[in-house]
Amino acid sequence: MTRGPLLHGEMVRLRPVEPRDADRLWESAQDAEARRLMGASSVTSREDLEAWATEVTDRRGRYDWAVTHAAVRDGQPVSDDLIGQIVLDDVDELTRSASIRLALLPNYRGRGYGREAVFEVLRYAFDGVTDDAGPHLHRVGLEVLSINPRARALYESLGFREEGRLRDVRPDGDGWSDAIVMSILEDEFRASV
Repeated sequence: MTRGPLLHGEMVRLRPVEPRDADRLWESAQDAEARRLMGASSVTSREDLEAWATEVTDRRGRYDWAVTHAAVRDGQPVSDDLIGQIVLDDVDELTRSASIRLALLPNYRGRGYGREAVFEVLRYAFDGVTDDAGPHLHRVGLEVLSINPRARALYESLGFREEGRLRDVRPDGDGWSDAIVMSILEDEFRASV
């Protein structure tokens, strides 16, 4: 089981995805613009999404977090509602590598939540910043579509570097979109902190 620990930043709190997140995950799955920018070609059924939210934290080789607000009052979160999801996936202990993926609900994009969520997951992935030692990875990679310059700028601001391009890999309306392959290495991340 790879249930991830709670991770805290100034703006976001990351907790493992839970069955109660299914409604907000369904809301996210209905966002046509987000599906386009992420290259999602199909929409899962509500029942499949509910089943996934129930069992995802039991899957090996991945960590799935709900992005929530970090604000607390009297030691308790003000809101524990999911505002997005971040995944550290394809965790390979032998090569010490993984991939990362982020999706935020529309009202929470462009406000710094995504940047901080990615930063906290990278900190955990490379340094194990909690009581849980973390996977101590060497490399975290991702693919970002060429039609999503805002996401690319976010990843570059955190130290990700372009490694290559998969040409015309995702349909986009009547055309095609490239996928830009990016990564960050542990020493690059530590140098940027």
